[in-house]
Amino acid sequence: MKNLNFSKLRKFLPLILVLLAVFCSLTAIGDVGNQNRYSSGDSGFGGGDFDIGMLVGFLINLFIESPVMGIIVLVIIIVAYRVMKKKGSDTTYVNQNVNRQAENEVTPDFTAAVAAEIQTIDPNFSSDKFIGFAREVFMKIQEAWTTKDWKPIRSFESETLFNQHKQQLDEYIRMGKTNVVEKIGIKHCSLHEFRQDGDKEVLTVWLNAVMRDYVIDDATKKVLESDPNRDWYMKYEMVFNRKAGLKTELAKKGNVITNCPNCGAPTEITSAGQCTYCGSVVTNGEHDWVLTDIHSRS
Repeated sequence: MKNLNFSKLRKFLPLILVLLAVFCSLTAIGDVGNQNRYSSGDSGFGGGDFDIGMLVGFLINLFIESPVMGIIVLVIIIVAYRVMKKKGSDTTYVNQNVNRQAENEVTPDFTAAVAAEIQTIDPNFSSDKFIGFAREVFMKIQEAWTTKDWKPIRSFESETLFNQHKQQLDEYIRMGKTNVVEKIGIKHCSLHEFRQDGDKEVLTVWLNAVMRDYVIDDATKKVLESDPNRDWYMKYEMVFNRKAGLKTELAKKGNVITNCPNCGAPTEITSAGQCTYCGSVVTNGEHDWVLTDIHSRS
């Protein structure tokens, strides 16, 4: 066996450190995907693609050049993996890490600029009221998902999105499972972009939240997926549409539909998004903002 050559070790040291940093980041809690199923897009966001073959190839090459250095690096990697695995199973450590990330992450906030742009065509638009509305919609979605009753949010979603979410939820009901989403803390919510697209206006909102997210068996209440004591940090983009040219009503409380905008009757929406009194479709963006998409973002 060759003697330990520290000059060679110094030569490989930068690459060793890079590989260890990447390896540890892949095992750290902050890079693990979340279990949230309601999102219309991909709900998981991981630490990125990493070719494990690169690490194996490096170790083989190192063993050929200097077996002792190869052993040293392999031992370091094994120890680092065990330490991170142990920390990853400690929910206190995990939750502290997740909440630290949520508190310290700086999310671009374009609320002022977006609101000013909308107010050039809709002077009564209020960014504060709309952000409050977006937060309410998000919370109602989580509640509806957990209770497995999508009807309460019918007036907030477009027909396409409502049917998509209802289909996902019906599958859980069929399997006898519940995806519990609870202990939700919204950490950030802001207007991100506004644009006019043909005969409609599109407003996107960025929202970050920490939550508990796990799956249980309805009959036994046994936890099937994830951990009810573990926090997840998720970042979402919510997309709202309305008919171009609509104006915000000053007398209205936020953007919540409490009465049919066509006949004035108390809101009672069918599964098709229609008022039960006059039959007018009130969830197509013809009368106010409706959610048309929600998906996680990296």
